[in-house]
Amino acid sequence: MGNKILPHDHGHLPKGVQISMPKGETFEIVSDIFKMMSDSTRIQVFWLLCHCEECVVNISALLDMSSPAVSHHLKLLKTSGLIVSRREGKEVYYTAAKTQRTQVLHEMIERIVEVACPAEESFEDSGNYNSNVQAVNEIHDFLISNMKTRYSIEELSVKFHINQTTLKTTFKTVFGKPIAAYMKDYRIKQAKALLSHSDKTVAEVACEVGYENQSKFTQAFKDVTGRLPKDYRKGNS
Repeated sequence: MGNKILPHDHGHLPKGVQISMPKGETFEIVSDIFKMMSDSTRIQVFWLLCHCEECVVNISALLDMSSPAVSHHLKLLKTSGLIVSRREGKEVYYTAAKTQRTQVLHEMIERIVEVACPAEESFEDSGNYNSNVQAVNEIHDFLISNMKTRYSIEELSVKFHINQTTLKTTFKTVFGKPIAAYMKDYRIKQAKALLSHSDKTVAEVACEVGYENQSKFTQAFKDVTGRLPKDYRKGNS
């Protein structure tokens, strides 16, 4: 969409807005998704499938709904591309599609639910806050004990039963950095110790602290320390 000369130039329109503004058809796609999610039960089904893969019978039991009602919502969600299914024998399993659109929608739902909660409960309920801090501390200990495996926010959220937004916010509050940044610094800190006090090769150190190859480890090490692993070892051996 090119720049248009507006009838009234108030100087309020930021530069580039007209050029970057998507066409109407793009907003129709968004509108269709919002229409799809206008039913609270359908949102609940979608949210559930963002966390697991289940069959119609189990979804019905979890949500106290009839199988035909669940099947109706599943059909609409699948048609929209928000969920996918697979057949195993006679059983069909459903789960959320692994797409950016689905991920954004999932996070938006969880964020809206969190924002909709009374502020007093969010900030003054010390029991709830302490519970979140305890969960985050457990996640921290789990991550540093399993450095060789990379876990997504969604995987940690499901494993430790904590809202994704709450997880990210509380972790940063407690440890001062987002999870990814914290773990990168922690991995490099452990790598520095291994380079200084062990005979492991750089490739072995990279694997030990959770990097799939030496090249990625070397780049990360340089990002954090400003030096190459081999140079760091020479200066600290």
